[in-house]
Amino acid sequence: MKRLIAIGLMSLSATVAAAQDAPKAALPPEIAKSGTIKVAIVPNYPPMEFKDPATGQLTGFDVDLGDALAKKLGVTFAWQETSFDQMMPALSTGRVDVILSGMTDLATRHETATFVDYLRSGPQFFVRKAREGEFKDMASLCGKKAGASRRTSFPREIAAWSEQNCKDNPVVFVGTEGSADARTQLKQGRIDAAVQGNETLPYVMGLEPNTYMALGAPIALQYTGIAVPVKEAGLQQALAGALDALIADGTYKALLEKWKLTENGVDKAVINGGK
Repeated sequence: MKRLIAIGLMSLSATVAAAQDAPKAALPPEIAKSGTIKVAIVPNYPPMEFKDPATGQLTGFDVDLGDALAKKLGVTFAWQETSFDQMMPALSTGRVDVILSGMTDLATRHETATFVDYLRSGPQFFVRKAREGEFKDMASLCGKKAGASRRTSFPREIAAWSEQNCKDNPVVFVGTEGSADARTQLKQGRIDAAVQGNETLPYVMGLEPNTYMALGAPIALQYTGIAVPVKEAGLQQALAGALDALIADGTYKALLEKWKLTENGVDKAVINGGK
């Protein structure tokens, strides 16, 4: 009986080890050999990625997640800072292997990249708390100026929401250079409301207490994902497997809690969930 139990335990250990090694085994040979994955990042979107004001070092949920994925895969993530406009060209030309930078998974990007989705989110309106009395509900946004980064899907989603809810008095969209610019314009009174991903609002509102107020619910469902070249099926499989392993062992949950993103987690890796 003891011998059977011992054999069973050895078999179980081997099965667990094989499952743990599966993501690593899927890595492309050149990455497995070099031990490095080159990762594009734009550190201007807290809490996803930003520079620690005290140290100047990269930090944020994506940075922590990347480090955890790298550990699971037995490689190093070499972060390469770039601009938003240069991320997809860098991926398509091979200057980087992946993008891990709070990038929204959009169907329009699927010709270039396959997305390993790791968060759910959605664009959400917010206003200055000092004007709380003017914004009792989302209908109060009709006819008002709303700002958001022009490089995102937010302009399209604001327009769709406005068309459905403000037919005769549409929201006036104001394009900004990013979410930080939108918040600046909001505080200056140049716009009445702003929109950014709901995954970022708790962190931003914590940095500036009593400054902003979220209004209503997100106006769309989106996925945030790791962008991987379409042709790199092995790398996609490796990252998805590593993410599932982090979800299973509790690491992913701990990172969600650390960065106040518990409402945005996924139960497993999603491939190309964007629309």
